[in-house]
Amino acid sequence: MFSPPIRLLLFAWLFVPFCGTRRQRIVRQRDVEFVEKCTGGGDGGPQNCTWHPKDAHMNMYGGYLQGPPGSPGRDGNPGVNGIPGTPGIPGRDGLKGEKGECTTDNSQEPWKPNFKQCAWNSLNYGIDMGKIADCTFTKLRSDSALRVLFSGSLRLKCKTACCQRWYFTFNGAECMGPLTIESIIYLDHGSPDLNSTINIHRTSAVEGLCEGIPAGLVDVGIWVGTCADYPRGDASTGWNSVSRIIIEELLK
Repeated sequence: MFSPPIRLLLFAWLFVPFCGTRRQRIVRQRDVEFVEKCTGGGDGGPQNCTWHPKDAHMNMYGGYLQGPPGSPGRDGNPGVNGIPGTPGIPGRDGLKGEKGECTTDNSQEPWKPNFKQCAWNSLNYGIDMGKIADCTFTKLRSDSALRVLFSGSLRLKCKTACCQRWYFTFNGAECMGPLTIESIIYLDHGSPDLNSTINIHRTSAVEGLCEGIPAGLVDVGIWVGTCADYPRGDASTGWNSVSRIIIEELLK
């Protein structure tokens, strides 16, 4: 009925569109392979439904798996310093601490009192010039001071005005730190007769502190002499009573 070429054209015209339609159906079928997911609807309320692919990890058309994640990127460059903040509010005072224990410095040995006394009964020393008595003392430290005291009966007589001076020496020299240690008796009107009733003996004291004396043995002496620019009188020391020298070392 038809020649072979015509029959071939008719076959191609009928068969090719059918194949295209079949392919489109397959694609559309893949497009609708989604799952309907709904939420809500309780107690007769409305439902909220959404469509999601069956396989979320599959490509809709190609069907390929998702590849592995890439390596992390490098850290960026450090940023510049920001503007300094304003000072904060001062904090409140803390609670008062407990009372601490009292401790002592054990780097040095504790100081023990260092003193000495020399005493004489009825010394009755009647010289007018020179050393009356002495007392040897051991000084422990060079930066300390010596406190000295002489206590005894003193007397002065003269025909006219006169003055006598009792003073301390340290190793033969008077104290210079800061000044001499002394005591005086002065008579303005004497008596023409030295054996008159003006013959008063009184217990008196010569006392003071002397600094700058080196450590070691110290010869502490009590002396009698004249006052400057005044004549000498008739002196007496330690009559009919106890006389004493007291020496004490004091820390500064």
